[in-house]
Amino acid sequence: MSYKCSRCKRDVELDEFGGVRCPYCGHRVLLKERSPNVKEVAVE
Repeated sequence: MSYKCSRCKRDVELDEFGGVRCPYCGHRVLLKERSPNVKEVAVE
């Protein structure tokens, strides 16, 4: 899955066994990349 580090803003790919930590700066807060698709919900 693709994530972005909240401190250094670099793209991060996580391994299953690597743990949750940015390999560049060591920060532990990663943000999940969202798809550019926008979903619309019709309200009646």
